[in-house]
Amino acid sequence: MRIRRPTQAGAFYSGSQRSLKAQIEDCFKNELGPHKLPKVADRKLQNIIALVCPHAGYMYSGPVAAHGYHRLAEDGKPDVVVLFGPNHTGAGSALAIMKEGFWQTPLGEVEIDSSTASSILSVSNLIDVDDYAHAFEHSIEVQLPFLQFLYGSTFKFVPICFQLQDLTSIVEVGRALAKILAEKNAVVIASSDMTHYEPHVNASAKDLAALKAVENMDEKRFYSIIQNKKNPQGAT
Repeated sequence: MRIRRPTQAGAFYSGSQRSLKAQIEDCFKNELGPHKLPKVADRKLQNIIALVCPHAGYMYSGPVAAHGYHRLAEDGKPDVVVLFGPNHTGAGSALAIMKEGFWQTPLGEVEIDSSTASSILSVSNLIDVDDYAHAFEHSIEVQLPFLQFLYGSTFKFVPICFQLQDLTSIVEVGRALAKILAEKNAVVIASSDMTHYEPHVNASAKDLAALKAVENMDEKRFYSIIQNKKNPQGAT
């Protein structure tokens, strides 16, 4: 059995089961978070099809991520979660998926949905199967404990790591997922840092411009804003 072991336990998030659960609870209760623990609706997802969640250490961005996961819990339970994350390490394929196995965190193991991964590969010519691209990448790993906190081991997931982030490639992958996930009880989570080390007023202006493009379903405008307004520190 192939197991991808955690590389960020004790760094980006707490390293033991007990302390990690307490840390996630604190993220939900934090003054910058939802102020309360989530209650998971016992039903399939009703409205939410995608989230954008930050992937910094929980001490920095955990309460912000908690808002998204709180809303997800209220909406229901997914069977499949597709996790997008940028490739910070430069290792492996430019667009990499893992097709089988389990990812481990202090909260247990999450199984890769091999069937969904294979289906995505069947309709995308850009994505490669490459475990190495995921071996030390933090952007996807840090989302899993939040999902495990909500759903335990009742869901499966598909990790896709992006080193290649041009608009053409992104649209192609998006269309592939739309086709495969159309009839599934699934959610897509994009793990991202919208801003690194900027004053709040600057970050808010940039984020709101990007989110306005999302509301208008204008991917070209969104991509243009990200390219032209991104932080010099490099938000990925």
